[in-house]
Amino acid sequence: MSFSPPNAVVWSEIPVTDMEKAMAFYAAVFDYDMKLDESGPNPQAMFPARDGATKGAHGHLYPGKPAPAGTGPTLHLAVPGKLEDAMARFDAAGGKVVSPPIAIPPGRFAYGLDPDGNSIGLFEPAS
Repeated sequence: MSFSPPNAVVWSEIPVTDMEKAMAFYAAVFDYDMKLDESGPNPQAMFPARDGATKGAHGHLYPGKPAPAGTGPTLHLAVPGKLEDAMARFDAAGGKVVSPPIAIPPGRFAYGLDPDGNSIGLFEPAS
């Protein structure tokens, strides 16, 4: 028997060099309400979850050293609205979109590099 959890990815961490700048970037692109939490051993800014959900994949930003631009893993984040609008916000906020929209059965996505060079997928679910 093989292990088959509800979500294979349960946590993600995006290292950033400037927390305030990164929080502003992710808020501008994804319309997230990013809040700095300094209650633990390391400051973090949590990605939002619907109704405080505790099941499924979650993640946060934290002060750290990003991998060289585009060489680390890619975290795909759901965008509000249309993918092309999110791509424009991504570029305008200081990131760099590096692919055209790519269609897959569950929706569409594009690759981008955030201001720290982290690889981010912008994902629009199929309607």
